[in-house]
Amino acid sequence: MPVITFEYQDLKDLGINLEQEKLINILPMMGSDIEDFNDKEIKVEFFPNRPDNLSIEGVSRSLKGFLSQETGLPNYTVEPSGEKVYISKEVEKIRPYIAFAKIENVDFTGNKIKYIMDFQENLHWVIGRDRKKVAIGIHNADVVSGDYKYIATSKDEHSFIPLEMDKELSPKEILKEHDKGKKYAHLLEGFDKYPMILDNNNQTMSMPPIINSELTKLTEDTNTVIVDVTGTDKKAVEQSLNIICSSFAEVGGKVKSMEMVYEDKTITTPDLSPKESLVHVNKTNELIGGTCLDAKEVKRLLEKARFGAEILNDNEIKVQIPPFRIDILHEVDIIENIAIQYCIKKIPSTLPDINTVAYEHDWFKSEKTIRELMIGLGFDEIMSLMLTNEESHYKKMLQKETEHVQVARPISVEGTMIRTSLLNALMEFLEDNKAEDLPQKLFEIGDVIYLDDSSEFNTHLGKKLAAVVCHSNANFTEIKSITDSVLSNLGYTMEISESDNPSFIKGRVASVKGSSKHGDIEGVFGEISPEVITNFNLEYPVIAFEIEFLRD
Repeated sequence: MPVITFEYQDLKDLGINLEQEKLINILPMMGSDIEDFNDKEIKVEFFPNRPDNLSIEGVSRSLKGFLSQETGLPNYTVEPSGEKVYISKEVEKIRPYIAFAKIENVDFTGNKIKYIMDFQENLHWVIGRDRKKVAIGIHNADVVSGDYKYIATSKDEHSFIPLEMDKELSPKEILKEHDKGKKYAHLLEGFDKYPMILDNNNQTMSMPPIINSELTKLTEDTNTVIVDVTGTDKKAVEQSLNIICSSFAEVGGKVKSMEMVYEDKTITTPDLSPKESLVHVNKTNELIGGTCLDAKEVKRLLEKARFGAEILNDNEIKVQIPPFRIDILHEVDIIENIAIQYCIKKIPSTLPDINTVAYEHDWFKSEKTIRELMIGLGFDEIMSLMLTNEESHYKKMLQKETEHVQVARPISVEGTMIRTSLLNALMEFLEDNKAEDLPQKLFEIGDVIYLDDSSEFNTHLGKKLAAVVCHSNANFTEIKSITDSVLSNLGYTMEISESDNPSFIKGRVASVKGSSKHGDIEGVFGEISPEVITNFNLEYPVIAFEIEFLRD
C-alpha cells in the first residue's frame, strides 16, 4: 500500500496540534496503518481507495474533520487563467487525454517539494498504473509562457535537457540513456512519434509519460505552477488533476482553469464542483448495525467526513461529494464514511441469526486427488495470490499482453491484475528460493480469471495445474514424461502437437490436449526460454507444464 512520510512539525503548521501518541491512535480510526514513527516523523500507510490522503494536505483536511476542527464541504474556487492548450490530433493514438491547471500562491519551502514529488509518484501507481493510465507533470510556471501545445513529435526532434541531466537529448536518446526513459520506454513502444508539451516559445516542458524538462524544475522560490496530467483514461486524468488541485487549494493555492482546445471541441479543466447523491437514514442504521442515528446525527457525521449535507426529510439527506473523493461510487460508500466518523470501536458486535450447513464442492474433492498425485511424484506445493502484475505475468514471461481483469485501486504495484496463468508465480518462487538445494520441483493448482463479454459478469473462472522443475540437466524428455504421467494417472488421454509459446524454447515446447469422462484439458509443456530464466534471475535450466481443466 502507498506510504507517506511527514514530520510532526509540518502537520502542526497545517493546524493539527496533536501529541504524538494521540495522533498514532487516531490515524488508524480513519482507515490507515502506522508503518513506523520516531520523535521527528511518522510513516502512514493508506488504503489506495483514498488517494486524496496521499498528501500531507489531504491528511490534514481529513484530520480536521475527524477532530471537528473544520467540518463540511471544502469550498475551492476556480478562476479562469485565460490560457489555452492546443491539442494535436496526432496524440489521440498515443496518449489521447490531457488536463491542465495553473496554481498561484504556492509555497515550496522546507520539505514541501519532497512532499509534492512523493504525492505525485503515489498517484502515478495508485490511479495511473505506474504511468500507463495517468502521468503527472508539475512545472515552474515562471520560466514558461502560454499558450501551450500538446503535440506528437518524431523521435529525433525537439531535443531538450531532461530532469536531473545537464545535456540535451532527443526523445529517442532519452528512452535509451535516461533512467526514467529506460524504465518507462515500454509505454511508448510501437509508436513512431512521441508526446511532447511545449510552451508558446516552443520550449519543451515535458515528454509525457517519461520525464519533465530541467527547464521547469521546481525550486523553493517557485510561486506559480502548471500541472499537466496526460493519459489513456479520461476519467482517471481528470480525477488526478482534481486531487492535486484540491491539495494545493487546501493550503492557500489559487487554482486557475485552462482551456483544452481540440479540433472539434474545447474543454475547461479542472472542474472542482461537487457531485450530489442521496443517503437514507434507515439504510445507514441497517448497514452499520446496532445504531439508532437520526437525520441530524447523520448530517453531523457526514460533515465531519468533509461532505456537504442537507436534510430533505427524516429519512433522506442530500450529500455533496467533494471533487477529491473519487472513491464514492454508491450510497454504501457514503455510509462507510458515516461509520468511520461515528467511530468503528463504538459499533456493537453481534452474531448473525442465520444457521447454514456447508459441504465440500465436488471440484475441491478432485483437487485433493491431484495434490496427492503431484506429491507422490516428488513435487512440493505452493499457494500464490491470484493477484499479480503485468511486468511479471507478461513481460518477464515474454508473453504478449492481452485483455485482462485489472484491479481498480491496487494496494501495491505487485498486485495490479488477476492472473490468467500460474507459471510466473512458480518462477517467482524459484527466484526467491534460488539458494536452496537442487533439484527443485514445485506445483500449484488454482483459479484464473478471464475477461468474457458473453458472461453475465464479463468474466469467467478457469482452473489450472502448473509445475516447474529446476536443475542442471532438466530437459524436454523429462517434462514430457512428467506431463504424461500426471495426465494418465488422472485418467486423461494425451495428444501433443507443435507450439510456439514464447515462454519456452522454440522446438522444445509442445501443446497438449486430453479428454476423459470428467471433461477435457489443454495446455503446454517444455523447456523454459533462457531469456525468461534470466528475467527471474535464475541460473539453471527450468522445465514446466501448465494445463487447464475445461468445464462445459
